[in-house]
Amino acid sequence: MLDIDLSKEDITQIEKHQLNLDTVREQLKTFKEGIPKVELVSAANINCGIQSFSEEEVELFFRKYEDSKVDVIKFVPASGAATRMFKALHQFLAKYNPEQQSVEEFLAKEKSEVLKGFFKGYKNFAFYEEVMQEIEKSVNNYKELSIDEQHYIFVKTLLKEEGLNYSNLPKGLVPFHNYNTNYATAFEEHLVEAAKYASVNGKARLHFTVTEDHLNKFKETFASIKDRVEKTTGVCFEVDYSFQKKSTDTIAVDFDNNPFRDNEGKILFRPGGHGALIENLNDINADIIFIKNIDNVIKQEHLDTVARYKKALAGELINVQERIFEILNRIDKDGFNEHILRAANNLLDEKLSVKTTLTNEEEVRSVLNRPIRICGMVENQGAPGGGPFWVKDGEGNISLQIVEGAQMDNEDPQQQEIVQNATHFNPVDLVCSVKNYKGEKFNLKDYVNPKKGFITKKSKFGRNVKALELPGLWNGAMAYWNTIFVEVPVITFNPVKNVVDLLNENHQV
Repeated sequence: MLDIDLSKEDITQIEKHQLNLDTVREQLKTFKEGIPKVELVSAANINCGIQSFSEEEVELFFRKYEDSKVDVIKFVPASGAATRMFKALHQFLAKYNPEQQSVEEFLAKEKSEVLKGFFKGYKNFAFYEEVMQEIEKSVNNYKELSIDEQHYIFVKTLLKEEGLNYSNLPKGLVPFHNYNTNYATAFEEHLVEAAKYASVNGKARLHFTVTEDHLNKFKETFASIKDRVEKTTGVCFEVDYSFQKKSTDTIAVDFDNNPFRDNEGKILFRPGGHGALIENLNDINADIIFIKNIDNVIKQEHLDTVARYKKALAGELINVQERIFEILNRIDKDGFNEHILRAANNLLDEKLSVKTTLTNEEEVRSVLNRPIRICGMVENQGAPGGGPFWVKDGEGNISLQIVEGAQMDNEDPQQQEIVQNATHFNPVDLVCSVKNYKGEKFNLKDYVNPKKGFITKKSKFGRNVKALELPGLWNGAMAYWNTIFVEVPVITFNPVKNVVDLLNENHQV
């Protein structure tokens, strides 16, 4: 084990953080050794790792799900604050002085497309009326001010603590869509969407992962909209929440790979990234789990298209699951034989894109008896994020994986050529099965590749720090799941990464 100099106080701090010494030593070892880049074999594309459903198949799988009697839940990572979404506006407040220059002059100098778009369309944001009402309360002569002063006050009222304090809101509680009679946050849109495809017998279950600071805001928001949304959808909602577990935090180090300490000499621990949520997902009990990010919602007039494809993905999941369960149940009942072996290899070839040939019962059980995920993939639109690739591991095994840019070797021309040839990317649109053929829950932690984390460089207390992110939830945390990629329409992907994304057509009612 790595020799590190830790005091009794350090060990006490580690234990109080619900971590153990071995875990911390392993993390320090990872910093020292580094994390090898992923070896890409090729990009996954249509008919080579990505399925493309015909209209007949969409209808078939849609009906398969509709006719099923499965227990479902929607799982939404929602711990992100809105701060990053408003980054350009924070920079505007920090740099702009309405007494010294016009907004137009500032924009010409800064060359910020986000700010240009914001001021051009700010009256079309769902939060516009709320900001104006707040301004009327606090600024008597607003309408008499210059347009530059008005713009400055508008942004300040939107973001600052003495105003609406939007920058400290969770992203999920920022108003996204204006329906005239009411505005809808991303949180509300997830409820409405779940009513369309994740409800059973008139009830929809949703689970949001949030920060402890934001929990009460989510609960208050749900209480305020529950009756209205249940009335309009005809569905009752059961909503619960969880936090990222402290035991998934990781130790930070300086650039010499020694534990990073704060100004009081205490070790710094940092959240382990969205990969930590595999623990939360592991606590969920349902036959099928839909996973989608908090900011990927669409105005309600397009929900039928979104719901149709979600149901089709779930139907394909049930279809594959039935074939796997049939093979494993037949082994239990009749014993292993050549007919079963052929059926297993056919399934791998037709559906699971596993580039190996099974030869015995042990291999069949090992490969088939795993969690399953169906991942929607959209055509490349130049959006940031990971993508679907064929990947080779250290033992030479080739499998389908979702790979992030941070995992790729940007120095290798051949690897970069593979990236450039990618036709699709990952919108985080997953449908998951987490129970085995006997109805028992898998322990999802058994299917994580712990060597697929990320090391990032940050700054803290004005000093350089290296942070370790755990294998991403849909990356290394699901590395050993049975994986199927399916093309879905671009209209199903409408993320809001910065505020002006809300001016896009699919967010404007």
